[in-house]
Amino acid sequence: MDLRTAANGHLTRTLEPEVMDTEEEARDYDAMDHRDVNARFCDDLLRFVDSRGVRVGRVLDVGTGTALIPIELCKRAAGATVDALDLAEHMLTVGRRNVDRAGLASRITLHHLDAKKTTFGHGAFTVVVSNSIVHHIPDPADILGEIARLTARGGALFVRDLARPDTNAAVDALVATYAPLPTNVTRDVLAMHERQRALLAMSLHAALTVDEVRAMVTPLGVPASDVQMTSDRHWTLAHVRP
Repeated sequence: MDLRTAANGHLTRTLEPEVMDTEEEARDYDAMDHRDVNARFCDDLLRFVDSRGVRVGRVLDVGTGTALIPIELCKRAAGATVDALDLAEHMLTVGRRNVDRAGLASRITLHHLDAKKTTFGHGAFTVVVSNSIVHHIPDPADILGEIARLTARGGALFVRDLARPDTNAAVDALVATYAPLPTNVTRDVLAMHERQRALLAMSLHAALTVDEVRAMVTPLGVPASDVQMTSDRHWTLAHVRP
């Protein structure tokens, strides 16, 4: 499937840079208010694994960015240890500061690794998670295959990402809703928010549709029904490996 070609009335997928690796990008990303999104991700993950009887032990976070998901998860799951990887060194630099500030350096280990070809062993993790990395990858089947390889039998795979809307108007509406421009702020703050809005719009254009994700994961033994729209802008893959 050529994901750069529009199909079924959806916008054409427009790729964005695979790696966000400047100091400014890392700072802007970390400054975004991810609290509600990250809390919902961790709550949904823990609800899913609990419903399937999966123990949260050794966790892998793929595309960790500034390590906000591992920090949030460790606050909720006392037995969890997290290996978290990213290809962007500036993101990891900020992430290390966040982990140290949270007092979780003994439970969270950050790795500078390409998520498409990690050095971890087959089935090394009881839980593998990823939040908003798939849309960065030119051929997402690569990273989905690697994530599935790393999940232990009986372990959980939990991936969430943006879903590509049908129209430019829908993209604009989501940006206006989730990245509104503030008023009565300095020029520098306004410029930061404008960069964040541009990043969100680019990410929505680079995202996959649910049907595209299903087509990629079914050859991995993941039922199509394990991929669902779970918000107005996200799909979620929730699967226990047999």
